[in-house]
Amino acid sequence: MTRPRTRVAVVGGGQSCEHAVSLASAAAVADALDPAAYDVVRLTIAPDGTWLEGDTVLGLPGAVAVLQSCAAVLPVVHGPRGEDGSLAALCELAGVPYVGSGVGAGALAMDKWATKLVAGAVGVATAPGLLLTARTAAAYTWTHPVVVKPVAAGSSHGVSLVREAAGLAAALDAALALDDRVLVEDVVVGREVDVAVLGTADGARVVSPALEVVVDGWFDFDAKYGGGADFRVPAPLAEAERTALEEAAVAVYDALGCAGVARVDFFVTAAGLVLNEVNTMPGFTAQSQVPRMFAAAGMSYADLLDRLVRDVLVA
Repeated sequence: MTRPRTRVAVVGGGQSCEHAVSLASAAAVADALDPAAYDVVRLTIAPDGTWLEGDTVLGLPGAVAVLQSCAAVLPVVHGPRGEDGSLAALCELAGVPYVGSGVGAGALAMDKWATKLVAGAVGVATAPGLLLTARTAAAYTWTHPVVVKPVAAGSSHGVSLVREAAGLAAALDAALALDDRVLVEDVVVGREVDVAVLGTADGARVVSPALEVVVDGWFDFDAKYGGGADFRVPAPLAEAERTALEEAAVAVYDALGCAGVARVDFFVTAAGLVLNEVNTMPGFTAQSQVPRMFAAAGMSYADLLDRLVRDVLVA
């Protein structure tokens, strides 16, 4: 007897600067879900906030009705008004199980300043930094090279490396165009190494092989999505470094309260590990970092997605 297919909604798009990246992730996820096991409903949030199913405009009430007709939701929306807990909150209110972190964890991890505070509380180092607002930014004086970034944005949008004082004003303007709070951090010299943590329904933590990002210059939006970065997985690490990475990643994942899969990004420096950021809904095409990391451990893209959905159905 054939088992009925599970109806699953995959949501992409969104109202952030990561709209296009999210569309690619959501399309890849929907295509990869086994059609023999899943009846996939593809929903898109347009840049103006309109919900769509294909070319059909649903409106928010219609979208909620579609979500409630599904056994689970895969919210593949990066950045603010999606990854920051907004979609998790909608699913909670609609009473529909969903893949990924909840409201609190999404909001904390999206906020780079809050993430620094949480990481510090569990003994994980971050780069020395300063929080500025639109009101206080004008009083900040450049004294050494820094990285300027919006507190809540992703895909390196609005992020600048400021090597000299003349570049500060433009960097602050670029960050403030996306957020009313800005993080100014010291430049960290080290290898960029990421790991993914998968929380399972039974409370276990599965840590992927580490991935090293090797790029000639600055790992900006073009390097991330234009093919200019070399992703090396598993990253060549000493056993002590690998163990420290895994322990730090799990500690931050748990302290933030994450669920599902999250990518935890570090710098490996001569003085030890430095946390860069946590992504609770990272890029999710088959060629993105997280699927590549789990593929290196023998878990295919389709199997990873199946695991994520099954875990929320049995939770």
